[in-house]
Amino acid sequence: MSKRIYNVLFHLHTVSGIVISVILYIIFFAGSFSFFRDEIVNWERNHAVENTEQISMDLDAALDSLDEKYALHGRNISISRHHIERRIAVSLDPSQDNLAQEKGKAEHFFYQDTKTLHTADYVSSYSLGEFLYRLHFFAQVPYPYGYYLSGFTAFFFLFAIITGILVHWDKIISNFYLFRPWAKLKTLWTDAHTALGTIGLPFQFVYAVTGAFFMIKAVLIAPSVFMLYDGDESALYDDLGYGEPEIEYLGQPLMADFSINDLVAETQKDWPAFTVNHLHIFNYGDANMHIAVEGETDRDAKFTGPGKRLYQVSSGEWVDEQNPFETASYRDGVMNTLYRLHYGDYGGYALKLVSFVLGIISCFVIASGVMIWLVARRKKNVPEKRRIFNERVARVYLAICLSMYPVTALAFIAVKTVGVGMTFLYQFYFITWLIASAFLIWKKDLNFMNRVTLLSGSTIGFLIPIVNGLTSGTWLWNSLQDGHIQVLFIDVFWLMLSVTTFWVWLKIKKKNRNRVEQETRKNQTRIIEKSVVSIEKVAEPV
Repeated sequence: MSKRIYNVLFHLHTVSGIVISVILYIIFFAGSFSFFRDEIVNWERNHAVENTEQISMDLDAALDSLDEKYALHGRNISISRHHIERRIAVSLDPSQDNLAQEKGKAEHFFYQDTKTLHTADYVSSYSLGEFLYRLHFFAQVPYPYGYYLSGFTAFFFLFAIITGILVHWDKIISNFYLFRPWAKLKTLWTDAHTALGTIGLPFQFVYAVTGAFFMIKAVLIAPSVFMLYDGDESALYDDLGYGEPEIEYLGQPLMADFSINDLVAETQKDWPAFTVNHLHIFNYGDANMHIAVEGETDRDAKFTGPGKRLYQVSSGEWVDEQNPFETASYRDGVMNTLYRLHYGDYGGYALKLVSFVLGIISCFVIASGVMIWLVARRKKNVPEKRRIFNERVARVYLAICLSMYPVTALAFIAVKTVGVGMTFLYQFYFITWLIASAFLIWKKDLNFMNRVTLLSGSTIGFLIPIVNGLTSGTWLWNSLQDGHIQVLFIDVFWLMLSVTTFWVWLKIKKKNRNRVEQETRKNQTRIIEKSVVSIEKVAEPV
């Protein structure tokens, strides 16, 4: 590689990395906790839930209770459970019956508890797990700007990965084994950036590709929509197999008795190792009522196997199906593979923990990249104004990033002691984050920033299992006995994370103390040498 091409790639890598560093750090930090979204939700609500997305409830009784409240006749109903939690999502379309009751004409979306059958809207059901999950693709920013922001960040991150590989290609193997913690600061950060970046490279590449695909696929396929479909987006989605079939509403009452529980049981009998996580009911109570039972194969049976069976309720027979154990279509194979790779939900807790560690490593790679950029611009030939500006930029970047750890830990305590819901979480997390960031920026000390975030995050993290035990009565020693596996996992997870970050804090504290002692000795040596020289000059004969 010529020197000119190397310099171009190096500067492209530096510029693209520094521009997206803060956004990318937030994505990876929040995304790392998002691997445990369901565990956090169940920990927050103190629910014991089986580790499956199967809709396991009396669906007939649930629909009877909803019928009394919402008048279901003539509606299209969607029931889904795509997370391992006790609540299912229910969507009700307005009734197609012209003579429907007033309460049947409105559209509704809510969550229903599978045990108590109580319902709650999205805002009041909003949890910390959902907040962190949505933060990692900036869903809190008005749609679609947050989605596009995260998607294009992932795209430019892919660009930074490729240029980084090309820049370090010649020495990528030798530098991987090279770590010089006692060298100068820039060398230390460079070694850490290269080694950890190489370790997390496959992980980062997968998430850059899948993240960009999920968030900006609408932008990527826009040219195809205009050129091949004359701007008709719905036609494209029909060809791709999205959407539900159009089933005519006859306006005649259904005379046959039916049980949705029986239809689900029949589907699972025909397809063993099949998880039903979605039901779509068309024309509820009408003579042309149909029910689509949808789901996917268990992970240990088949990596990607979406399935669907459409029943005609009047006859009780299925009229169409997509067998999950047959070869999946190209679209289904690609889409489900991308989802599985991105969510990391096909390998149990072991894969989730590995993914979390790699996500935190990616955060360190990002922060070390900022430090390399800063240290490289502390040279004497750089104008003072520019050096001051670079210091300010680095302080702001790192203050926003590093303060996420103690703020997130504090949010776990807040949802157990103060309140829940979307409004509370938005106000608490973002205001606390703003205050913490502003304080760290005001201190103007990167070493202090690093130490205080590690120590405060570790201390608060140690308190999380204690606060959970005091507020819910679910302590570490009785969580497993009572079947609260997710609750136990989060408590142990925070203990382990706090121990690790506290150990890192001790190491940094010891290293800083040694550095101060070395600088003190050097200063004392200089003073003694100067004193000796001065004495010798005085003692010289005139």
